[in-house]
Amino acid sequence: MAKKYYITTPIYYPSGNWHIGHCYTTVICDALARFHKLMGEDVYFLTGTDEHGQKVEKEAAKRGVEPIAFIDPLVSELKDMWRLLDVKYDRFIRTTDADHVACVQRIYQKLYESGDIYKAEYSGYYCTPCEAFWTENQLKGGRCPDCGREVTLQKEESYFFRLSKYAPRLLKLYEDDPEFLQPASRVNEMVNNFLKAGLQDLSVSRTTVKWGIPLPFDQRHTAYVWIDALSNYISALGYGSGDDSLYRKYWPAELHLVGKEIVRFHAIVWPAILMALGEPLPKRIYGHGWLLIGGEKLSKSKENARPELTDPYELVKRYGADAVRYYLLREIPFGSDGEYTNEKFLTRINADLANDLGNLVSRTQAMIVQNFGGKVPPRGKEEGPDGELIAAAEGLFEKVKRAMDALNAPEALGAVFAVISRANKYIDETTPWLLAKDPAKRARLGAVLYNLAETVRIVAVLLRPFLPAAPGRILSSLSRSPEEGFDALTFGMLEEGAAVEKLPPIFPRFDIKKEIAEAEKLVAAKQAEQKKGEAPAKEKKPEIAFDDFGKIELRVGEVVACERVKKSEKLLHETVRFGDEVRSIVSGIAKYYTPEEMVGKKVVVVTNLKPVKLCGVLSEGMVLCAEDKEGKLSLVSPERAVESGAEVR
Repeated sequence: MAKKYYITTPIYYPSGNWHIGHCYTTVICDALARFHKLMGEDVYFLTGTDEHGQKVEKEAAKRGVEPIAFIDPLVSELKDMWRLLDVKYDRFIRTTDADHVACVQRIYQKLYESGDIYKAEYSGYYCTPCEAFWTENQLKGGRCPDCGREVTLQKEESYFFRLSKYAPRLLKLYEDDPEFLQPASRVNEMVNNFLKAGLQDLSVSRTTVKWGIPLPFDQRHTAYVWIDALSNYISALGYGSGDDSLYRKYWPAELHLVGKEIVRFHAIVWPAILMALGEPLPKRIYGHGWLLIGGEKLSKSKENARPELTDPYELVKRYGADAVRYYLLREIPFGSDGEYTNEKFLTRINADLANDLGNLVSRTQAMIVQNFGGKVPPRGKEEGPDGELIAAAEGLFEKVKRAMDALNAPEALGAVFAVISRANKYIDETTPWLLAKDPAKRARLGAVLYNLAETVRIVAVLLRPFLPAAPGRILSSLSRSPEEGFDALTFGMLEEGAAVEKLPPIFPRFDIKKEIAEAEKLVAAKQAEQKKGEAPAKEKKPEIAFDDFGKIELRVGEVVACERVKKSEKLLHETVRFGDEVRSIVSGIAKYYTPEEMVGKKVVVVTNLKPVKLCGVLSEGMVLCAEDKEGKLSLVSPERAVESGAEVR
């Protein structure tokens, strides 16, 4: 039976305005999940969104919309970002999902019935951006110790979780299992700053926040967002439901990978909740560092003060997903903070991907095509530096595995690129361009090129967890399956006579000065746009007579099917039912809604527009949307349930 491997990211508050700092944790988890799948393990990779709480409620109120209408487009954007970066999760959970809501309520009910939740009055300091409560002693200069923002003193009736009850067990956990929380610096922080300082019971409900999960035993209260959020790790597996097969299969998790700013919730609150439920604890929690710019944590507010291009959409558009992933996985010391600059990013692409890997692949393929008609030559006998290169290639897997077992992706990639460097040195040592000039040395030339091609193949296989696109292209060019796995890492498996294709440059080299100047222009343009403040009022359209308005036919339709328009990144093709009538409608909302999210929605449609074809697809009406100040679209839907086909007056 295959070994089980359950890995999770924290679920994200879908704030929009994404930067590459948001991508870091999920890209690492994706690389780990891919690695363990290639190891033949049964992997379940979970990520998602944290959608309840005061932040969402306030932002939605500002825009005059319901919280779910505010959050839906942001969730779609986040999913688009993961698609952009080739992140392949097994489930994307939303805390508004019905099965999650039911699970959280079961957890609260169980804790209430066991006496681990009780009612009292709460008085304390709350940081809305961090969604965290603090005592006066924990504040720094009267502000949140995590983010430095202002806090508000709040007093209200609340239910409390008996967190203090579990302090002795938590201390024993850290003593008995030093691997539970990593790196060691995080353990010292949790033990000295929280456990030994004395845990206080945790307020786990709110009466002043309505956008949340109602407690099953007191509907006036909603669940504290951190208990709601942490529960996703087991709600996604069906914990306590009629079908808990995934929970029984995958829990406890092998790894919760989180940023260091939320270690306290994962390493103290979450284990205590699980202890109270009588459930096993995750095997390991790892709190990684931050992505910094100019020594400061990358954030929405700070990124625009510096000339660094951090928009993942723009970075992938210009340099490719593999390049962005490679930088995040290679450049940032795991467990520590890492500095991002445009220059560092571009230097990594040029030095490692374009020069080292790209040149090795290009030179090897070109020489095989030129000298052996594009066919893999015979392996031949070993001589000279052959043994050293072969040994390096054969020993690479163990080095990569050891590093990945330690969650050290930079070290794993460092080992791969050390072999790539050794192969490039091997070319200089064996001088195949000189061997090609002497017909008597053709057999030796063939052996050299075979060793290079086989090293390229092994390197490509071991790069697959980190770079989803390029390794598959390299393997295909050697007549190997792009899905070739770790069971094919024995040196010598490349077949003599197999076709070799010379690829165009897999990673182009960039002019760093030119690219930095272009990036700074893009950032400056974005800053200028933001400084404009309020967008100028749109030109007022001329008045129309009531009879003119009466010519517009508006009806409520139900989306029964939806798909992306193949020739466009912006368009969705919806099949909309109006009573007994069904129509084909094309809408420019693909950036804000996925086809899956559209199915089942009730929408308002202009139904007497003249039919047109958009990208070759017939459109027989227009779905109405509202546009906010940032240009984001939200569907216009009826407030109450109405039948499809109902007329809008």
